[in-house]
Amino acid sequence: MKIAMLQSPLAWEDIEQNKKHFLQQLNTIEEGTDLVVLPEMFVSGFTMNPERVYITMQDNFIAELQSSCREHLFALIGSIVIKEGEYYYNRLFFISDKGEISTYDKRHLFSLAGEEKVYKAGKERLIVEYRGWKICPLVCYDLRFPVFSRNNDEAYDLLIYVASWPDQRIYAWDSLLKARAIENMSYLVAVNRCGVDENDNIYTGHSQALDMLGKYLVEPLEGEHITYTVLDKAKQDKIRKSFGVLRDADTFTID
Repeated sequence: MKIAMLQSPLAWEDIEQNKKHFLQQLNTIEEGTDLVVLPEMFVSGFTMNPERVYITMQDNFIAELQSSCREHLFALIGSIVIKEGEYYYNRLFFISDKGEISTYDKRHLFSLAGEEKVYKAGKERLIVEYRGWKICPLVCYDLRFPVFSRNNDEAYDLLIYVASWPDQRIYAWDSLLKARAIENMSYLVAVNRCGVDENDNIYTGHSQALDMLGKYLVEPLEGEHITYTVLDKAKQDKIRKSFGVLRDADTFTID
């Protein structure tokens, strides 16, 4: 699987500028790319003012993303502020190459920023099947809670995080990503934003890709980049079979 990682600055709460930017970026993706990964809240930045930046599931921008995926024959992952009924959600989208949409609402809301006061938390983890891969996409703060990402019964082959993770805690980002790849024996791709937001938070990025043993396929990157990585499922399957850590894991359920 060939994956494009779009590490980009975000225009603060300027949804029209961000929409235009990413639609243009999608047109530059290399032919043969299977999956494109964007940051968390990529049309607004990580804002606690959802009323200023939300869209609905019926918004034309969603249709534009679907059209781009169908045209270029890739899938897309990223999160957007969505309003549904009376609630706002930090909603991750997986849009397939056929334009089919699957969603995941961020479960672990970042209380340090008051995210839980303005967004409604999701409950269910999402596993999508795409081109022979089972993919588990999660959002930013979910990274700190390993139980939620646990790869029970080899539920997934690829773990993905989209994020707005600031530089002052970037050591934790790098360390926890490596741990999640190793403990779940899974490829892991993580895309963070870069730049500076309205609250003077600095984002250096550190988007990266790791294999099932925690080795870097793409080392942490700083600044604006579109970076590609290619994953080999047969290699991962072989290593999982010969080094059966997942078979020895404890069983449990998540409430």
